[in-house]
Amino acid sequence: MTTTTADTWRRPTPAPEHLRLDLYGGLAVTVLALLSLTLTHSTGAFLLGPPPSWPEQVFWTVAVTLPLIWRRRFPATTTLVVSAAFIAAQARSAPETQLSAWSLFAALYSLGAWGPDRRLARRLRIGIIAMMFAWLGVYYAVSIGSIPPDAFARAAGPVPPVLAAIVTGVLVNGLVFGFAYFFGETAWLAARRQHELVQRAEELRRSQAEARGRAVIGERVRIARELHDVVAHHVSVMGVQASAARRVFDKDQAKARTALTAIEDTARTAVDELRRMLGVLRAGDNAPDPGGPPAGIDRVAAVVERARDAGLRAALGVYGDPVPLPESVSQAAYRIVQEAVTNVLRHATGAGGLDVRIRYLAREVEVDVTDDGRSTHPANADGLGLVGMRERVATHGGELEVGPRAGGGWRVRARLPLAVALAEAA
Repeated sequence: MTTTTADTWRRPTPAPEHLRLDLYGGLAVTVLALLSLTLTHSTGAFLLGPPPSWPEQVFWTVAVTLPLIWRRRFPATTTLVVSAAFIAAQARSAPETQLSAWSLFAALYSLGAWGPDRRLARRLRIGIIAMMFAWLGVYYAVSIGSIPPDAFARAAGPVPPVLAAIVTGVLVNGLVFGFAYFFGETAWLAARRQHELVQRAEELRRSQAEARGRAVIGERVRIARELHDVVAHHVSVMGVQASAARRVFDKDQAKARTALTAIEDTARTAVDELRRMLGVLRAGDNAPDPGGPPAGIDRVAAVVERARDAGLRAALGVYGDPVPLPESVSQAAYRIVQEAVTNVLRHATGAGGLDVRIRYLAREVEVDVTDDGRSTHPANADGLGLVGMRERVATHGGELEVGPRAGGGWRVRARLPLAVALAEAA
């Protein structure tokens, strides 16, 4: 954020709870100041000289402290009123100085922390502090002549006692006013930085949402490309079988009937594959299709072998009676295993064993990948790998389970329906 932007930023108006706290706090300070005034009268310690009448003392005490109930709603006005009342009270020798001084500190702090116009807030604070030191100089100049001769009878230091008293007063007031200015400015900067953090967090959330959307679209594009290859294959087979049936239709009806049956089965499979493309978008994908046959479940063994080459004790188990899989299901199973093994190699610390299992169940095929390592960082549910797994499984109407195992390690298990495979087998 540039200086210009920082100067033009406006702190949001105080919340209702802040205003309630100011009300209670201002009333409490006023009550304590009146109690301090009573105690000062009880001790008879009138440091500023003979006090005015009791009603006037009460008036000045309330005038300095009560405006704090508006310190965040009207910080500039409150500071001006408190400062003017403070100087007037001292000029009239009002004896209450403890809570009055702290009220002035709180007003200056509030102006620095909540002043909507930063330039005005700085000028007012600097002007008020300069006015306070000018008043301090006037007070010293007026009162120095009335100091009793025996006031410093016990003074023994190297500095003249009057000078020492003046320097002490200047230092104490300088610290009080300096801290009021510094802490007010710090509070305003903290509020501005908090505002920036909230804005950046919101921008980050939007960016992450956009990234997730792009990841989903990209994964769907890849799935659509693979399904396109599958459907194109089936259509090509149907064309070959139709050509064969046409050539032998008059000569060998048995062969023609076999070709037509193959066309029927292939068409059924192709239609089912097209149904799986519901929700899969390919708009805007101009990348060329990769060459060569798409990888399927038969190439899982190569993935496991690469894991062994990387140093893992990798095992592959196939359970149940393998059945022919639609190419899209076969590709999805392969990609899920590939991504799961890749995650083990990248993110699992201390992983020594990898177990890949393929189960052919009654109506679905299940791929199960487990390891015995520990993740180097918390799982990112929006990671591109998991997004891809979810999209592939959702496209085929399956189920996906990803997470840590009870005994340690990580598990990725996906179940993909086998309705098409069963129809083909029948």
